Amino acid sequence: MIFYDNSLGFENAHAVSIKEKLCNALAYARPRAVLRASAPCMSKIRATSSGKRQLVRSALGLNSPSRSRSVAEPIASSPNSYLGLEPASRKVGRVRSSRGVRTMPYVGIDVSAATLDVAVLEGARTSYANDDAGITALVAAHATATLVVLEATGVYHRAVTAALVAAAVPTAVVNPRHVRDFARSLGQLAKTDRLDARVLAQFAARVQPTPRPLTDDATQELAAVFDRRRQLVAMLTMEKNRLGVARAAVRPSVQAHIRFLEGAIEQADQELEAQIRESPVWGAHEDLLRSVPGIGPQTAHVLMTHLPELGRLSRREIAALVGVAPHARDSGTMRGQRTCWGGRAVIRATLYMAVVSGIKCNRVVRTCYHHLRAAGKPPKVAITACMRRLITILNAMVKTQQHWHAPILTNP
Repeated sequence: MIFYDNSLGFENAHAVSIKEKLCNALAYARPRAVLRASAPCMSKIRATSSGKRQLVRSALGLNSPSRSRSVAEPIASSPNSYLGLEPASRKVGRVRSSRGVRTMPYVGIDVSAATLDVAVLEGARTSYANDDAGITALVAAHATATLVVLEATGVYHRAVTAALVAAAVPTAVVNPRHVRDFARSLGQLAKTDRLDARVLAQFAARVQPTPRPLTDDATQELAAVFDRRRQLVAMLTMEKNRLGVARAAVRPSVQAHIRFLEGAIEQADQELEAQIRESPVWGAHEDLLRSVPGIGPQTAHVLMTHLPELGRLSRREIAALVGVAPHARDSGTMRGQRTCWGGRAVIRATLYMAVVSGIKCNRVVRTCYHHLRAAGKPPKVAITACMRRLITILNAMVKTQQHWHAPILTNP
């Protein structure tokens, strides 16, 4: 007898008849005890339009794959396909156990001056003190993390980041603006330290930023000396501006402070020069950068301390990292004006002065600038384009370790 459902076509009815014959053949070949424990014949399984089996009650009770111990189980995978035999290892309810396998979590850390709020994705949230003891406990508790993400907070994240990297924990320091935009996309408008840590854990799991290696201690020391010199220059500029409007009673104090700042800047320059000359690698790197007309010692120091990726990225990546790559703003038929934004401000400020100097002494930069000006570009747009040209040239020079060779140009 063939069960025929009106919802099925002729092919399925023919398939059911074939399977009934197969079940009958197996019944004659097996002992009676095995037959009683086997699955019911296909004629007792009603196929639905969704392709799922409907088990019927028999004298043995409700037959299901978990109770059956047969070698093969007839199933219907689709209402428009033939029925097949499923091996017992793939029966419903037979799930391979992952015993002994530990799922490593994604971790987000919100850094502040005093505390480190830690959130594990779909796990507990804890807090540690931002000191040596707290950082040691944090690293020990999350040494098996798949990825740890924390925001760049100036100086407060450096100690915990260095400890995590030293313990071989994958760690990524991300831009806070990217995390804030990610939180808004999730509808998370509230902002607290605990919520930020949870958002960072979600950011780690969904975005999975690439962990990047930290700079070595010597480079960080050199960068600290350069940053201090930059701060002294800013204070010297402010004091010189005050001197022009200072009254006679405070003028000697301002002048004394100016002399002190000038001496401190000179001392910082000597310390920078000594540290660079002590390392043959840094010395060769500085000589390579300064071979370009328009690149002086301060520009070379900025590139060495604040752009360690120079020579490791492509020309598009290095331009976007510095912030001199124009971004499109198009929508439909509208073509918006390309703008440059983001990147590292200290590098852009230094490159700007290098281009201003290069327009006078570098033939490549000068030709590029005058060509853009002749095409009708504004002066700042032309300078920005020259900044991108210059950083592209420097990136190729560092990558190939070749000094500057001025090409032969047809125009002066």
